[in-house]
Amino acid sequence: MPNMAFLSLFRALLLLSLTASGLSTRPYNNGLSPNFYNYVCPQALPTIKRVVEAAVQQEQRMGASLLRLHFHDCFVNGCDGSILLDPTPTIDSEKLAFPNNNSARGFEVIDQIKAEVDRVCGRPVVSCADILAITARDSVVALGGPSWKVRLGRRDSTTASRTTANSDIPAPNMDLPALINNFKRQGLKVKDLVALSGAHTIGFAQCRIFRDRIYNDSNINHAFSKNLQSSCPRKGSDSNLASLDPTPASFDTLYYNNLLTQKGLLHSDQALSTDESTLELVKSYSYDYDAFWKDFAKSMVRMGNIKPLIGNQGQIRSNCRIVN
Repeated sequence: MPNMAFLSLFRALLLLSLTASGLSTRPYNNGLSPNFYNYVCPQALPTIKRVVEAAVQQEQRMGASLLRLHFHDCFVNGCDGSILLDPTPTIDSEKLAFPNNNSARGFEVIDQIKAEVDRVCGRPVVSCADILAITARDSVVALGGPSWKVRLGRRDSTTASRTTANSDIPAPNMDLPALINNFKRQGLKVKDLVALSGAHTIGFAQCRIFRDRIYNDSNINHAFSKNLQSSCPRKGSDSNLASLDPTPASFDTLYYNNLLTQKGLLHSDQALSTDESTLELVKSYSYDYDAFWKDFAKSMVRMGNIKPLIGNQGQIRSNCRIVN
């Protein structure tokens, strides 16, 4: 009988240990995993998906805006949620950087997701950086695009860098060599550049961003530029919007079709057609949905793996806008 009692006690302690391990919020140091929240908060991902779907249903443009937040986060010192930090005396907010100021949007949706996720999880468990990564995927799916397994386990930064945001986020006036070098610095390849640029199959751009292209570029369809000039004069109307492709709320391949007819809205978009190394991929994606979707998903995973904070690095913010 004493042996049976000891065995029962051992089993109870083992079960308690496994349960505590599964529920622990202490991150491991083995990189990112799609299953990171399976035990600690299995309701997290369905909750994020529900809020994203509601936000995109209310305003379809929001899908592109949320996807863009993840891009702009990852290209500035890695995918660490730094883009979400508001300015303070010690935080030089990336929201004020040229690529984001009066342009990046969707922060209120991220706030809503964070509040909902913390509520269902019972405490701050899911990082803001992971919320951005999951939200990007769910936004693409909500607009008819591909899905992929998001690797999770990122931690949140305690700093931001407006200077790095200004230098490292790809600019809309970049030519192809500059774009290739920009992506190379992030550990991304030419194929990633062409596939991830396909994110511009959804969303809009402001007149101030594409004005120089429609008035000064030579590799642009004449009728296309004339039409855009009617809503984007040489001076003023800076915030007037134009769609990045003909179907801004549908994750399709028309973005690439536009590049083949010199109808890329941004200089950096049309740059993808200026060299055979990228033009062949543009042609392929223009008619092959499966190839585009597959490569886009793979490149999103690679981008999401740029310098994540893991282990004991960073923190899990209680409020995505401020450091704990």
